[in-house]
Amino acid sequence: MPVQSRRRKPNRRLAIYLTPEIECEMMNRARSFARMGFAFACAPLTVGKDTIILATLLVYLGTISAKADSCPSIKDEIVTDRPDITNSSIVIPWGSLQIENGVNLSMRDGDRSIDGTNTRLRFGIANCLEFLVDTPTYFANVRSPQNSGFSDVAPALKWQISPVPGRVDLSAVFGVALPTGTANIAGLGAQPYLQFPWSWELSSGWGLSGMFTEFFRPSDLTSKQVTETTFVIEKKVTERMSLFVEYVGDYPERGSPAQLLNSGGLYRLGPNQQLDFHVALGLNHNAPNYIVGVGYSVRFDELFSARRSAPIAPRN
Repeated sequence: MPVQSRRRKPNRRLAIYLTPEIECEMMNRARSFARMGFAFACAPLTVGKDTIILATLLVYLGTISAKADSCPSIKDEIVTDRPDITNSSIVIPWGSLQIENGVNLSMRDGDRSIDGTNTRLRFGIANCLEFLVDTPTYFANVRSPQNSGFSDVAPALKWQISPVPGRVDLSAVFGVALPTGTANIAGLGAQPYLQFPWSWELSSGWGLSGMFTEFFRPSDLTSKQVTETTFVIEKKVTERMSLFVEYVGDYPERGSPAQLLNSGGLYRLGPNQQLDFHVALGLNHNAPNYIVGVGYSVRFDELFSARRSAPIAPRN
């Protein structure tokens, strides 16, 4: 859900190896993208337009990413979708299972609430492709227990399209929140979404990332569409620790936006385990006053390997 879920991004760039033929192909495709961009910029944002954008990205960038052979392997360190709202722009390795969890304490208009476990299950089902599920999270209102309840279960598919020219990693995600939760917590009906997380590693441990998401709420009578944008500045402090500052804005089809300033960090206990924390402050009256959270994530590798009788345990 917008301005509720905790997300994470990568803090490294995967290598890309380009031949002159691939560089020429990238230039031709870039010119095509420029012509298409002018047409789309003048058109209103609709479900059909989002679908066309997604299909275009997959067709035009899929061949480049396949040639680059840059998707993660089990040799890479864990990269999670938390603790910031911005999701990782890369998938988990093929045959791996990643479990991300967290607990938050927040306050909105004088009401305090605790939510957990914010569990996201991520399965590497193919090279550059993952299946993920957000399991129901319980939101407990401290002052008004009648306003407590569960969020929806939300499955999704994520395809890593990147890297694209300019050392930028990019993924496309399509998911849907199924109407399994409490209505006053999760909303009414099925709620599909399209999402495009990206990241760009700079020099000296600095990095930029962000995410564009369209949430569709067909059963919502007030606003049937919400656009969420995020922007993150990150600094890798040590080999195991990174800090970040993030802007999050939710812009409904009708009504005023909700805006957050989120900050925090992560610490890798090992290649496959991570601890994290974050503190968010609302920038206007539509956002929570504050959110404080901590989390733990772990990855299990080679679950589908025919050469192993048991999955590889987390490495320390």
